[in-house]
This record gives sequence, C-alpha cells and structure tokens, in this order.
Amino acid sequence: MKFAASTPEDYINQLPVERKKVIEQLRATIRKNLPSTFEEQLSYGMLGYVVPHAVYPSGYHVNPALPLPFINLASQKNYIALYHSGIYADNGLMSWFVQEYPKHTAQKLDMGKSCIRFKKIDDIPYQLIGELCTKMSAESWIEIYEQHIKK
Repeated sequence: MKFAASTPEDYINQLPVERKKVIEQLRATIRKNLPSTFEEQLSYGMLGYVVPHAVYPSGYHVNPALPLPFINLASQKNYIALYHSGIYADNGLMSWFVQEYPKHTAQKLDMGKSCIRFKKIDDIPYQLIGELCTKMSAESWIEIYEQHIKK
C-alpha cells in the first residue's frame, strides 16, 4: 500500500485502525531493542531503520545519497512486512531466526530473502522480533554489507 507520508508518524496515522495498532507495537519493539546507532526515518515509503551518513558516509551503494538501509516496516495490501537486511546477508542469523520462529507463534513462517510477512496480525511474535533487533550492531551490519553486498 502506498502512502503519501513525510514522517513515520504521518505514515502510521494513515493506516487503518487494526493495522495502526500492530505497526505501532512493532515500531515500539524495534525502537526499544535496536541499537541506538540506527536511526528511524521514512525510507522507500515505509518506516525505515538505517545507518545514518554520520556513521557510514558512503551510504547505500545503489544510491549513495541515501543512508544504508537495515530494517523496513510496511503495511502491505494483504500482510504486514518486516524487511531485515541482516537476515538476507547473514546465514547464521537466518538459521537462528528460522529455528526460533515456531517457538514464538503457531503461524507458519512466511518469508522471502529479507521479508517476513505477517498475514495473521493477531499472532505476531513481538518478543522474537525484539530479540532479532538486538542481534546485529550497525558496525556489524556495515562489515557484512561491505563484504557480501556492496560491489
């Protein structure tokens, strides 16, 4: 779903009530657990958590004017999506998450390379998402990004 938002709050305020509550809870979970080096902003039309240029001046290789993306959170048409670049780039983190997921929810994991899709919004594993946010620092993400993604 596309929203004409200029701030994270603006984005959230445009959501339907049932989605708004879930996005707010996911946002609070991410902000509470993500290392403070990451910054929240609107990124690619979604809530984004990025490594700011002050920490990583090179920015994102696709467009260096943009900060290095790490996590995005979006309300899509049929699900809520959590995009986590660290899962995509770190096989160990991916394995850990896949193993832990069934311990936290009755729902089957619906996941792409970096996208975790939540179709049942009443059964989101917030505790697991919080733990996932603690697993990688901005410095670790930059190192993995430079070794495996940036060309």
